[in-house]
Amino acid sequence: MTQQTYDETRTSEAGGPEARGPEARGPEEQKQRLRRRLERLIGIAATEGNELVALRNGDEIFPAMLAAIRAAEHTVDMMTFVYWRGEVAHEFAAALAERARAGVRVRLLLDGFGAKEIERDLLDAMDEAGVQVAWFRRPTRLSPMRQNHRCHRKVLVTDEHTAFTGGVGIAEEWSGDARNPDEWRDTHVQVRGPAVDGIAAAFAQNWAECHDDLYDDHDRFTAQEQPGRATVQVVRGSASFGWQDMQTVLRVLITSAQERLRLATAYFAPDAYFIDLLAAAARRGVRVEILLPGPHTDQRACLLAGRQHYQTLVDAGVDVREYQPTMLHTKIITVDGVCSLIGSTNFNRRSMEHDEEVVLAVLDEDFTARLDTDFEADRKRSEPIDPSRWKRRPLPARLAEAAVTPIRRFL
Repeated sequence: MTQQTYDETRTSEAGGPEARGPEARGPEEQKQRLRRRLERLIGIAATEGNELVALRNGDEIFPAMLAAIRAAEHTVDMMTFVYWRGEVAHEFAAALAERARAGVRVRLLLDGFGAKEIERDLLDAMDEAGVQVAWFRRPTRLSPMRQNHRCHRKVLVTDEHTAFTGGVGIAEEWSGDARNPDEWRDTHVQVRGPAVDGIAAAFAQNWAECHDDLYDDHDRFTAQEQPGRATVQVVRGSASFGWQDMQTVLRVLITSAQERLRLATAYFAPDAYFIDLLAAAARRGVRVEILLPGPHTDQRACLLAGRQHYQTLVDAGVDVREYQPTMLHTKIITVDGVCSLIGSTNFNRRSMEHDEEVVLAVLDEDFTARLDTDFEADRKRSEPIDPSRWKRRPLPARLAEAAVTPIRRFL
């Protein structure tokens, strides 16, 4: 795509110059515009009347999830990419096993690569209690290409009416409150309302690949109440060739932003097209702020791949910062104070093209304000990328960034 063609496409997608006019800045009109764009371009209807609670770090996330499991009376469906070790891993296994022994139908779906470190005694204890454990694409049984497509979704649904999703894995790394490098920074969301059905569908889609029984007599399929005011679209991403829904939702949010776009992601390795979209948003006057991991990261190759794009972004006026206290594992975008995106998707090609993902596109000022408040707190604990200093970074740093170029599309 030439620069001229790209600029024409960008102007068209952003609604043209009139999109910056006063009539386009009202929150209700902005929400309706975003809703119609997302519904029409993705083909998934948004639902109204949802209640969302943002949960910050393990100290808030894990107690809420465990409480929901322990209170379940009919069903517990849980899927996760990471199930590693530590006290929290034992707590979840014990809670799931206890509910299964009590007669609740409990299903646990683990990614065959991400959860391979789970302790054998936890699996044995859950199996003995009656927990149905299934594995998504264990690497030893797959071709090399299928091994590359992982189930990165994080979903918990209890009694069909309470759901959780976001970035957190079941491991000690997520415990605590991001007070030091041993406690990762992350955000999860608790959902009640019609959007729970979309989150449950994300679980069902992957469970169907791994297990013969899609549902049983424990599933009641009752209607959802509308306990809140948030409008939510649940978007699922799956590996396949061509343009994907995850790319569409990101493209819509970036090109629709009028005043401010905030992005926090654990793994930042997009292709040049999305870098150009972010830079174009900044050039048209949108305040674009990006938070990324800094000295503490579990994927240094991905960090280096993202740093290759810093110069393009800061030259366009994007505020890029690296989080200092610990590993930043959040996956959040907010737009103009009215819309937010939260789920399992990172801003990298792996999430957009290779992995099973799920995100919530939320149209609600209150929920977005909570995420913006957290973003601002994280921003204060981050170091900005200075354009002039970045240009003068040492040659070894440049060589390290260049070294990951051949594998960038897999990151």
